[in-house]
Amino acid sequence: MTSQSAVESTGGVGQSARALARVIVPPVVVLGGVIGVWYFMSYRGLSDSQRFILPPPHEVFSDGMLTWKPLKEILEGLWATTVVVVVGLIISIIVGMAIAILMSRARWIERTIFPYAVALQTIPIIAITPIIGLWLGFAFNARVLVTVIISIFPVITNTLFGLQAADRNLHELFTLHKASSNTRLWKLELPAAQPAIFTGFRIAAGLAVTGAIVGEFFFRGGQEKGIGRLISFYQNRLQIDRLMSAIVLSSLLGVVLFLIVGAIGDRATRHWAPGRRR
Repeated sequence: MTSQSAVESTGGVGQSARALARVIVPPVVVLGGVIGVWYFMSYRGLSDSQRFILPPPHEVFSDGMLTWKPLKEILEGLWATTVVVVVGLIISIIVGMAIAILMSRARWIERTIFPYAVALQTIPIIAITPIIGLWLGFAFNARVLVTVIISIFPVITNTLFGLQAADRNLHELFTLHKASSNTRLWKLELPAAQPAIFTGFRIAAGLAVTGAIVGEFFFRGGQEKGIGRLISFYQNRLQIDRLMSAIVLSSLLGVVLFLIVGAIGDRATRHWAPGRRR
């Protein structure tokens, strides 16, 4: 029995190691390929006089991330952007879910509101950022509004889809028991919509980072030095190593936020697909 338990324990460890390798190895391989292409383009695609346009990875890492002054500046900008992203994402989730729930209550409400939600998504944000700046100034509130405008649409559409996709047989069961509209919403529709809702949250998380950076890029009149404003500053001064460092770290912000929202969603919706492949 003891030897059998040891074999089972060893097998379990081996399976865990293989599962971990399946998660880690593919992204690492892709990253290695990207870095390899980056080196090739820097040393073979550009001449010595042109290499400042795309410095090799080790120079970007050394000059932009291992030198304290630029690293401190980028991290401070990244933190300012993170605050805007989190506030904007929370507002998008609250307002977007409220709009979706309201539209799910009646078809006429959906037909009334949904075209405006689509129009909001299709408005070129670059065109309206000057107007937002004139209305709200060029500080925190304007950046948050741009973030909300860009990230709210997937929350609305995915939540609405999930609410409307609840099993019709269960709806008939609730009708049979004379359940109220609120009971139907909290006990049936919202639980059934969880997978779609969290999918919308994941999409919105990535878009929120884009929205915050876009807002900071165009609102140069404010005092906050977010990562978008630093990207504009480095671009204008052709400080490519710092520019690339800022881009890489802002991308990592999006990845981290996506993973956090995804982990929360997986935990909340695990009961919907307990046997799915990871």
